[in-house]
Amino acid sequence: MSRNGKKWHIIRQADVTEKPDNIGEDEGFSAHRFSVAPMMDWTDRHCRIIHRLMSRHARLYSEMVTAQAVIHGNRDRLIGFDALEHPLALQLGGNDPMLLAQAARIGADFGYDEINLNCGCPSDRVQGGAFGACLMREPALVGDCVAAMKAAVSIPVTVKCRIGVDDQDPEAALDALTASVRAAGVDALIVHARKAWLQGLSPKENREIPPLDYERAYRLKAANRELPVSLNGGIKAPAEWAAHLAHLDGVMVGREAYQNPEILLQVDSLLFGQPTPVADAFAMLEALEPHIARHIERGGRLHAFTRHLVGLFPGRKGARQFRRHLAEHCVKADATLADLRAAAAHVSRHEAQAA
Repeated sequence: MSRNGKKWHIIRQADVTEKPDNIGEDEGFSAHRFSVAPMMDWTDRHCRIIHRLMSRHARLYSEMVTAQAVIHGNRDRLIGFDALEHPLALQLGGNDPMLLAQAARIGADFGYDEINLNCGCPSDRVQGGAFGACLMREPALVGDCVAAMKAAVSIPVTVKCRIGVDDQDPEAALDALTASVRAAGVDALIVHARKAWLQGLSPKENREIPPLDYERAYRLKAANRELPVSLNGGIKAPAEWAAHLAHLDGVMVGREAYQNPEILLQVDSLLFGQPTPVADAFAMLEALEPHIARHIERGGRLHAFTRHLVGLFPGRKGARQFRRHLAEHCVKADATLADLRAAAAHVSRHEAQAA
């Protein structure tokens, strides 16, 4: 998938399969300096490979998996991953310390670099299980969960939370949770800087309607200097990353990284002082081909990858035709790499003509 006859530098499997325990920390950066948020139905193993090919240093997260599912479900399907994906965290959902400890141990044995406890999801299903954002009301229980997981594994255990739920005071609620998990030995805290409203809003609305309060996260870090604190919620442009990093240890980007994945091409150079692993989106697609080919050889479908590519080439000539080709041709059961190449050609032809 080279463009204009050029061969772009691509990231090689051998470059990244060695497990980098704390990539970036040797250069003085937090292990959480930049991460891509866990997103249900989005950050599966195929999506994460795409993201990894654009940044060697971004910390990636699995979709949330319940502790019960990890213990009793098909583990290879639920939490399996490619060695390329490191550094990678497994996000768990649950409220039973012993079950979470058991699931964390399984995740560590699988080779994950971090275990993260979800204390922020407000979905009805999660509320029905009394975990996720509901745990903002149970700081002592969250501390017990963290302590149990810390005792079970040697890798970092982190928590992703909101600043509160419903009518909670964000100052008191976040301070109480932080004090509890710090006492339990938590390794880092990721703060989605808005409340979750447990009644009346859908999960999508809960990501957009409750107002953002970045200053609350800044105050938390100022009061807890020894605790790594990352910020999540509404973060988009690289200029915003730098502004937040003046106050915090890390930024976690969610929807923007998924819907406009080419922003990840700026992560390594801007935040880690390292070369970008691929030159552009075309080079990423070229690097992606061996992964897609193996997936298809094992009986998988092209669409497992291409559904995560819709956000490529924003605002560029041919991008609409690229998306249409993905939607009309790459979804077919017998679609091949030739279909993806044909989709990308809608953009590359325009750029070759303009060169």
